[in-house]
Amino acid sequence: MSTTNSNGTVLKAMSQKSPAAINFYLRLKKMLVNAYGTRIIILGVDVVVSVMAFVLANLLRFNFVITDIPLDKALPTISALILIRTITFKYFKTYSSVIRFTSEHDLLTLLKSVTLGSFVFFLFTFQFNFFDEIFFFRKSIVMIDYLICLFLLINYRVALRVIHIQMNRERQVHENVVVFGAGSCGDMTRKTIDHDKDTHLKVLAFFDDDLSLHRKTMGGIRIYHTDHYFEEVVSKFKIKKAIIAIHKISIKRKEELVELCLKHNITPLIVPPVENWLNSKLKVSSFRKINIEELLHRAPIALDYKNIASQVENKTILVTGAAGSIGSEIARQLMNFHPDKLILLDQAETPLVNLQLEMQEKFDYSVTIPIVADVRDQKKMRDVFSKFKPDIVYHAAAYKHVPMMEVNPEEAVKVNVFGVQIVANLAVRYGASRFVMVSTDKAVNPTNIMGTTKRMAEMYCQSLNDYSRNLKTRFITTRFGNVLGSNGSVVPRFKNQIEAGGPITVTDPNITRYFMTIPEACQLVLEAGAMGKGGEIFLFDMGEPVKIVDLARKMIRLYGLEENKHISIEFTGLRPGEKLYEELLNQAENTIKTHHDKITIAKVRKELFEKVYKDLKKIQKALLENDDMLLVAYMKQIVPEFKSNCSKYSELDNTENLLKVVRKGKKELRIGHRAYLN
Repeated sequence: MSTTNSNGTVLKAMSQKSPAAINFYLRLKKMLVNAYGTRIIILGVDVVVSVMAFVLANLLRFNFVITDIPLDKALPTISALILIRTITFKYFKTYSSVIRFTSEHDLLTLLKSVTLGSFVFFLFTFQFNFFDEIFFFRKSIVMIDYLICLFLLINYRVALRVIHIQMNRERQVHENVVVFGAGSCGDMTRKTIDHDKDTHLKVLAFFDDDLSLHRKTMGGIRIYHTDHYFEEVVSKFKIKKAIIAIHKISIKRKEELVELCLKHNITPLIVPPVENWLNSKLKVSSFRKINIEELLHRAPIALDYKNIASQVENKTILVTGAAGSIGSEIARQLMNFHPDKLILLDQAETPLVNLQLEMQEKFDYSVTIPIVADVRDQKKMRDVFSKFKPDIVYHAAAYKHVPMMEVNPEEAVKVNVFGVQIVANLAVRYGASRFVMVSTDKAVNPTNIMGTTKRMAEMYCQSLNDYSRNLKTRFITTRFGNVLGSNGSVVPRFKNQIEAGGPITVTDPNITRYFMTIPEACQLVLEAGAMGKGGEIFLFDMGEPVKIVDLARKMIRLYGLEENKHISIEFTGLRPGEKLYEELLNQAENTIKTHHDKITIAKVRKELFEKVYKDLKKIQKALLENDDMLLVAYMKQIVPEFKSNCSKYSELDNTENLLKVVRKGKKELRIGHRAYLN
């Protein structure tokens, strides 16, 4: 009889003796490998260890003088010991845990079991005639046995676990890592890596800023001071990854550690916050790469929650563009202030459905009212205002992509100008107390259609506020730069390009932008909306401008890749309407400080409502002609600082060309008007 399995030699030898021997061997093997068989083995080993402990306790008690031990009572005493230990082990199921994953809970269970058994033995030590004649238990022996038994049972489990870990390590191809943080989180990170049989990570060093920990060890691993020994250690052990395992780390320190890693071509990872651990357990799979957004965060914003709550609580609030990046975050934050009704209005059906489902899961779904509508639809918007009569309007609905609006100026004007006009007029008509408009830094010295339309909307809201000063509605404008992670923004685009293998496309090596996180921007919108008295354009502190190419390079390194080796960067040239540097203030403007250190008020050129209204009527007529050149020419007259960049409309920046287009347009408008009358 022959076989091809790993036990072929054994089976062949046994087959020469008896087929029954083969069957016995196979049954024994099956019993040993299944869970039930493993439990029997562990229980048996525990009992044997208990007997060994008792024998050793006797030898120690009598100084290894065997003749002093009453051997005639050995058999019944050992039998009683085996019976009681077996019962207590089975009662506490000490054999049910997986030895190689022995935990503190398993050791506590073992402690309870041994303690109960030894307590029973202690009862045997009282001078009952029956027990004393049959068994040999003494108080001193029971105490020594208790300590030895507990010591052996615990340590053989720990030893097996260590052996298992070491054997797995020997079989694996290691990836050496270091851990920032020699505290409880760092220790938990090390244990998680040690216990994960599937990981290839191996912690070789800890780094901590606490000088008192330098050269000490944790879990057998040396701790080094971060600033003094990082380069030496990573070079010595050829470190490729570093894990930030610090519960409360400042944004500044996190950025410093990341920069330190990137400087040495090390991929930084971070341990998620404790509240994000699955079932309160840390897993290697939860270690994640650092997001670029985390490095552009700033210190938390101090909000005047009391003032915001007084404006929002128990009020009916309308958010237009609610399914967008900014609108949806405004809606989320508003829910923390307990509005009576929150009307979520957007023309995008699917994102609006997703937002409503999120609101149902996190908040009181009865408060939110989703409405699919277009801000350009005057009748629909009038119906919404008539039915709900919102107390506050947050207007975030807008077209925002510069290159797209450069080739679709009519749509930009319809949404970004006349959409604002429709909603703003209805806010006045139905008595809303506040109208908060979300604008952009691209409205300052605009070089594109999108920025110009937002500046026109700002002008309309300011002039309407002054015009309706005796009415209830107050118009407040908020102006800020790019937000990280918004739909179509540069960071998600770069992520997609990196994950696709590149190249990353950047328009110009010198292009810079201001960045702010979505939550930060929306917090400031709420703060500005609450503090505004009407007619202000609030500017947000955007921090320092960031070079886009530097942002791209840092993202490449955060992915553990190298520029030109794994991912290349290509410069494609400025797109229509795009400029190298964004501005937050017009050159002719200055600012006024507010009580909030991150918010200032722009002193801007104001226009009379009658003039702005007349200008918009001119724009409406130009829309009827379906002539982009005429439309943009009128826009340049209304916003004289509008100078096109990398655009076909640049020719209109020449005054002679501009007037020529305007005169031609007026003539065509007159002809069209006469034809209409006839």
